[in-house]
Amino acid sequence: MIAWLQKRYALSRQGAKDLVKGCLACVLQNLSFLFPAGLLYRLVGQLLDGGVPGDSLAFYVVGCIACVGLILLTTYLQYNATYFATYTESGVRRITLAERLRKLPLSYFGKKDLADLTSTIMADCTFLEQSFSHFIPELAGAILSTVLVAAGLFAFDWRMALAALWVLPVSFAIVGLSARVQHQLNQKAMDVKMACADGIQECIEAVQDLKANNAEQVYLEGLEEKIRAVERRSVINEFGLAAFVVSASLLLKLGIATVALVGSALLVTGSLDVLTFFLFLLVVSRLYDPLQGALQNLAAVISTRTNIKRMNEILEHPIQQGDSRLTNQGYDIRFDHVGFAYNTGEQVLRDVSFIAKQGEVTALVGPSGGGKTTVSRLAARFWDVGQGKITVGGMDVSQIDPEALLRLYSIVFQDVTLFDNTILENIRIGNQDATDEQVLEAARLANVDEFAKRLPDGWNTQIGENGCQLSGGERQRISIARAFLKNAPIILLDEATASLDVENETLIQTALSRLIRDKTVLVIAHRMRTVAGADQIVVLSQGRVAEQGSPEQLLAQDGLYARMVRLQTQSQNWTLG
Repeated sequence: MIAWLQKRYALSRQGAKDLVKGCLACVLQNLSFLFPAGLLYRLVGQLLDGGVPGDSLAFYVVGCIACVGLILLTTYLQYNATYFATYTESGVRRITLAERLRKLPLSYFGKKDLADLTSTIMADCTFLEQSFSHFIPELAGAILSTVLVAAGLFAFDWRMALAALWVLPVSFAIVGLSARVQHQLNQKAMDVKMACADGIQECIEAVQDLKANNAEQVYLEGLEEKIRAVERRSVINEFGLAAFVVSASLLLKLGIATVALVGSALLVTGSLDVLTFFLFLLVVSRLYDPLQGALQNLAAVISTRTNIKRMNEILEHPIQQGDSRLTNQGYDIRFDHVGFAYNTGEQVLRDVSFIAKQGEVTALVGPSGGGKTTVSRLAARFWDVGQGKITVGGMDVSQIDPEALLRLYSIVFQDVTLFDNTILENIRIGNQDATDEQVLEAARLANVDEFAKRLPDGWNTQIGENGCQLSGGERQRISIARAFLKNAPIILLDEATASLDVENETLIQTALSRLIRDKTVLVIAHRMRTVAGADQIVVLSQGRVAEQGSPEQLLAQDGLYARMVRLQTQSQNWTLG
């Protein structure tokens, strides 16, 4: 049962156990509310028999106090078993999702957008938090306590019990039949919400370009339509839910009428005494109110299927696994007849073979879309190859745990990601255990000190979201400082100087020259002059190795590389006019 609850509601094992406890606590609370009805039934019985004996007064006083105490105790247990446990599980669920995302291959993120993932971790967890604190325990408590009460009613009089309870399975069946409709409505609502969230996020990120092109009004008109779509879909969802719940609730109220009618008929024929009739009226008046709430809770529980499906999509997605022990002999990177395709099915790499040797610089060049970035990502196991094999020092990277493997790599991306923190802490990402002195030394090697000393708080300056207070060259130097601090034996450089001005490019090239010394270096470049001093050049075109060799050898072949050099030389000599 615990395993089923974990799967059904995306819970941890402890969360599933707490859900069971919460349901049982709700049962006890619901049953405690029937004890005052029992006292009243006894009192009415004595009144009908000629009056309440004087010695019974103390019994009723003590009984009332006991009922109040019992209700307080069960309410306390119910509150702790549902609300507090739910808040704890909500935190566990978010952490579990984040941990799972950390272990997923990057191919997963290629088909998911950030707004969707953020919504799953935050909004979906919040919705389920409400479900597990309000809907599910109260629904289970209402159903279980009703079953127990129904058994007691049948013990008193099966005819009256049928008159009181026939509406229950019919009402719940009506709401249960809405599951398919609700799932479709919720999925459509989720789609328009995600489209709206994507639009808002895109608008914020692209506001500079929108203003520059006078496109704000047109874009906002489209965004407004997405917001209106969310509004319309919410109204449709509410109506679709209400149509079933309200119908079931109206039917539920018929139970009181049938109890009154059947009871009256039995009283007239003498088949039922007044006290039993009173008991049934008393119980059904107490029974139907929580059940009406249970119908709404049932509809809410059904609607959680969409949210749980989104969570399970993350939790059940295959993760990259492998041995945490590194068995490499040296740091040569070998691509052996590697083929690779993204989820679209389009083949990106075909039969790619080359060796990036330790102590040498291997440059990947070629036309855009040729597979250069894909090759560098595969080397670090950001994705797994479809055919062939990649080894580091003879060690198959597909058999190694990605986090263990990445200890061998320092990567400098073209697009730098920084955090809203100080310069020192952004560099410390490269080695969390580094001392301030080690961080400062890495910063000096990357020429970060050249601009850090000009900032208001020096090294402790908060650089804003993604380093928005820094220039592109300054952000790139922080990225290189991270690589210095990590000091890994393999360096991957993804066009680290492509978008920089001459002065920044010179400073960064100086820093990179220090960084790559005596290491295995794989560099992606579009500027041919950047790789003129490389030990080996691998030219990739249409996913294949078109040429490979030293710069001098490739120039002598007068092939694709030589043609790219000539074109860039012409481009550099181009002038306006």
